[in-house]
Amino acid sequence: MISIDRSVQTADLGDVRVANRAVVLGHVRRHAPCSRADVAARTGLNKATVSSLVSELIEHGLLRETGLTENRVGRPATMLVLDGARHVGLGLQIGADELVVVAADLSGERLLTWRRAFAAAPAGPEETVRALAALTRRAVTRVTGAGRSVLGLTVGVPGLVDADGAVPLAPALGWRGVPLAAELRRALRDPGFPIGVDTDANLAVSAELRHGPYAGTADLIHLTGGLTVGAGLVSGGRLLRGGRGFAGEIGHLPVLTDGPRTPGAPACRCGRRGCLASLAGVDAVVRRLLPDAAPDAPVTDYLPEIDRIQALARAGDEPVRTGLTEIGRHLGCAVSVLVDLLDPEVVLVGGHLATLAPWLLPAARTELAARALAPPAGVRLEASTLGSAVSALGGATAALATVEAGQLPAV
Repeated sequence: MISIDRSVQTADLGDVRVANRAVVLGHVRRHAPCSRADVAARTGLNKATVSSLVSELIEHGLLRETGLTENRVGRPATMLVLDGARHVGLGLQIGADELVVVAADLSGERLLTWRRAFAAAPAGPEETVRALAALTRRAVTRVTGAGRSVLGLTVGVPGLVDADGAVPLAPALGWRGVPLAAELRRALRDPGFPIGVDTDANLAVSAELRHGPYAGTADLIHLTGGLTVGAGLVSGGRLLRGGRGFAGEIGHLPVLTDGPRTPGAPACRCGRRGCLASLAGVDAVVRRLLPDAAPDAPVTDYLPEIDRIQALARAGDEPVRTGLTEIGRHLGCAVSVLVDLLDPEVVLVGGHLATLAPWLLPAARTELAARALAPPAGVRLEASTLGSAVSALGGATAALATVEAGQLPAV
């Protein structure tokens, strides 16, 4: 679970050393470069404990000394930063028309970002697992060849994910009851590092919370843009998963005034009509704005189509701009529900919604202001700046979570 520490506290007896390692790592991550004395003063740990913990973390390749000194009275201090030289996390995401893998180190640096064109929905789960495994093996080979070890892998999926890493339902992919973590582990022949699965929205908001311009925001929402629209929800500094881990499925919220059974409303993959995904998902946007894009076959590569929509909008094409305004209003309607429920400080949109944000967000903000009970000035609705691989970046960050929680790497 992602959390923001408002004040650093040490742990009770039991797992004291593990928890205190996490305290030290967290402080260095937020305040680097900093000295051992700074860590002790700001965390409440005594200097001897900090010295011992720092030595241990340096030995295991999690911290390093930079040799920098502070501008202070007295003897210069050796400064500490996170060490990204030895360990990485891997993140994978299943997109509308691609698979993406990101390798990132403890300091947040992306060591590689690879994309493979792949349409998971028509391919089915078995072929998708094989493609994910092949992409993972390539990334592991590159990372280990550079002398780094992989501490974990997390996959982002546009659908429901349970605690075992299975996907009970992913309408956008046509999946039902897919044990993704177990199947990927089997395909990789037990690779020696943990494999996790989470929703792409949860991983995206985790990446925003760590690496984005609104990092550290206690009440933050990220809306994914893909075949569906998922919401990653952070409230009070904590990721909201719900009782079964299924929170955030805003893509199936009915947003048309006449409701989900309206005969003229577009059909959604979930079987209902008028869902946000059927109006603002990438395939819905392409169908709405480029009716000539797929007269005979479904689109399997959305990037050229979104680029074309962007170019038409920039050129002032009236039907495209009118359509984007309408889609923006639907988006604003859905955001107003989240704003009234969770009272976030910031709502970010990603994927194609971010690409088309100059034309979507003005209408969305107007609709939000008209519908939300909370004063509109209290929330920012903005485009994500982390790019289309944001869920994979969040997956790589999640794969490092056990180390950041104070567990020493086994490798």
